[in-house]
Amino acid sequence: MKTLRDLSQEEINSFLERCKEKMPEDWNLTIADLYEEMKAGKRKTVGQPEIDWAREYERRQLPADTRFPEKGDVYESLKDQTVDYLTAWAAPCTGGGKGTLLKGELVWVDGEHPKDEKPIGIYALPVEYAKLEERMVPKSEIESPKYGGFYFYLRTADLNVNFKLVRTGFNQTRAKRK
Repeated sequence: MKTLRDLSQEEINSFLERCKEKMPEDWNLTIADLYEEMKAGKRKTVGQPEIDWAREYERRQLPADTRFPEKGDVYESLKDQTVDYLTAWAAPCTGGGKGTLLKGELVWVDGEHPKDEKPIGIYALPVEYAKLEERMVPKSEIESPKYGGFYFYLRTADLNVNFKLVRTGFNQTRAKRK
């Protein structure tokens, strides 16, 4: 993979010009679609400005009354549902998997979205962190000295359909593992 130092001035100028481009009127790809195209060999990379276009396209698909998540929001799962989780590591990688969030379990938005006042998705933590971590994350990962915790990525569309906002302004620090 090339770094900025590896690029010629022509390549840098081309990249900057693409970033200025407006989204084509017929654009209809999501971020997931872009990555699927890359997996299928239709594109070599996923980058700018296509990521921004995909994000804007996804935002336009949301109903007008969509509530966008904010730091401190607490959401209750309205049903048992499979969710993706990510694991953080003291290494240059991110892991993850799938787990079941049970009806009634709570997640909270622990960060802000400085670049995006209307995010299409957010990172969230379970309110009962230790309980869900034990249930979802393999013990071998939790016990690794490089393991740094887990969190969810939840789409705004899913939060508005499969969850209920139950509280705002919540703040909780995660308990340290022993």
